[in-house]
Parts: sequence; C-alpha cells; structure tokens
Amino acid sequence: MIKEVFDRGVALVGLLLLSPLFLIIAILIKLDSKGPVFYKGRRIGKGGKEFLIYKFRSMTYGSGIERDVTIKDDTRITRIGRFLRRTKVDEFPQLFNVLKGEMSLVGPRPESPRYVRFYSNREKEVLRVKPGITGITQLAYKDEELWLSSKDPEGFYLREVLPKKLESDLHYIENRSFWKDLKILIKTIFLIT
Repeated sequence: MIKEVFDRGVALVGLLLLSPLFLIIAILIKLDSKGPVFYKGRRIGKGGKEFLIYKFRSMTYGSGIERDVTIKDDTRITRIGRFLRRTKVDEFPQLFNVLKGEMSLVGPRPESPRYVRFYSNREKEVLRVKPGITGITQLAYKDEELWLSSKDPEGFYLREVLPKKLESDLHYIENRSFWKDLKILIKTIFLIT
C-alpha cells in the first residue's frame, strides 16, 4: 500500500515538474520525423494482463521491421531518438503508466507478449508484481543495445539476455523492500543525470 501511494504521488509530481520538458521533446520529435510523439507498445504486466506502455517515439514511424529488440546503430532510430534513448528520457512518459496503476517506479521490466510466451513456469513468477520503469535489470543492462549487435539479435536476446534478466528480476522480487526500491531509484537518477 505504501509503495502504491508513493509511486502514484511521485508520478504525479514528476509529470507536473516535467511537463515543460515534455513539450520541448514533443516539438523536437515532430520536427525530426513524421509520426506521433508517443510510442505505445503492448506489454505484459501483473497477473499476465496486457497494457500499453508509453514512451517518447525514438524510431521512424512505420519502419516495417518486425523486431521488438533494438540493436546498436539500429537504422530505425531517429536523430532525436538517439539522444532520448541514450539519456533514457524516452522512458519518462511511463509515469502515466504508474499513475494509471499499470506500473510501479521500481520493478521487473515489462516484456512484449512476443517474448513472454517463452517464459518457463518459474520465470512467469515475475508477473506476480507490477512491472517497473526502473529496476536492478535496467541498471545492469543499461547498454543492452550493444550486446544485441549480432546477426541474430532476437535469438541472442531469447537465449542469453532474457533468462539472465528474469533471474535478476526473480531475485529482486524475493528480496524487495521499500528501502531497496529507494536505493534503486537514487542509482537510476544518478545514471541519467
């Protein structure tokens, strides 16, 4: 209960404080490429429930490439998108997801339905809690795009990266606390500033 009140309170204050920045970013995205300001992607949340995650759009609209993972020097990424992704500013609109109660500030990263279908029964335990904007896996895999620069990025993600991320998330769930979440939030703030 404390976590949910804290999450929604911080999300509301964050959205109010960041609204001028949101406006500037929206203008830059529109000047840089055609398409909407926000990207809405299908993700799986608590209890296996599907929801739409919000991000600032960092890729060309309607690129036609069927892949949910992004690699280093991905041709779909726009000029402003590179900056947004490098600074993690593209993730800020997820505060709306937190306000709606679909996400938490800290928790396992929500995954695409495309990849959740490969979860083992043990890995599905991550769906017991709300996914987070940040978490221990987001900090550990902050440069994930570099890892995925192979001939088969999706296969590498499924075989190598995803199982390790899920193991970290399961460890987080088994040992989580409000104070540990605060430490993760502080580390995230230092990472993006």
